[in-house]
Amino acid sequence: MDSPVLLLVLNLAGTFVFGLSGGLAAVRARLDLVGVIVLATVVGLAGGVVRDVLIGTPPATFRDWRYLAAAAAGGLVCNVAGRVLERFERSILVFDALGLGLVCVTGATKGLQFGLGPVQAILLGATSGIGGGMLRDLLLRQVPTVLREGLYAIPALLGATVLVVAQSLGDTGPVYAVVGAVVCVVVRLVGLKYDVNLPAPASAPNPVEPGTGG
Repeated sequence: MDSPVLLLVLNLAGTFVFGLSGGLAAVRARLDLVGVIVLATVVGLAGGVVRDVLIGTPPATFRDWRYLAAAAAGGLVCNVAGRVLERFERSILVFDALGLGLVCVTGATKGLQFGLGPVQAILLGATSGIGGGMLRDLLLRQVPTVLREGLYAIPALLGATVLVVAQSLGDTGPVYAVVGAVVCVVVRLVGLKYDVNLPAPASAPNPVEPGTGG
């Protein structure tokens, strides 16, 4: 993706949408205004921080005020209109899917720009994509979605793969960045709609109580 403007726009959009995801989760957890904005900001910035730390560069989210503003704006929107957003079924998961799609392609793009190989760039894109959702769940004392639902990391990997394969074949235009994000979002939302998950291990048998035999 040769367009730095498009990359910035996608990064800011992903930050804002993940801010909405974190802010709405905070509203549902009945946090106050400060809690909503803090959670939105932390979740919105997490993916970019993870990405930049892994490639060894100072996080862009700390060097450009627009990232902080985008994440905080997501929190403010949720604080003002959170009750309205809550009426839409699975709204947190929808915003999370949008953020996942945007961040996975920008993470993969930045990995390629810093000289990572295709596989490493794909993994970086997926890791930066799931970072915000994982941190949101951990701060709210929930098992991270990525560990509970099979179609969370996989859509991020697919979206990043579309971008990386296109660029590896010489197409560095913006089209495949958008296509990769759309693929990620669609696969994630289809998985949610039809409750598609990877096979889970069989439940462990109940432990035998001492002295009961068996």
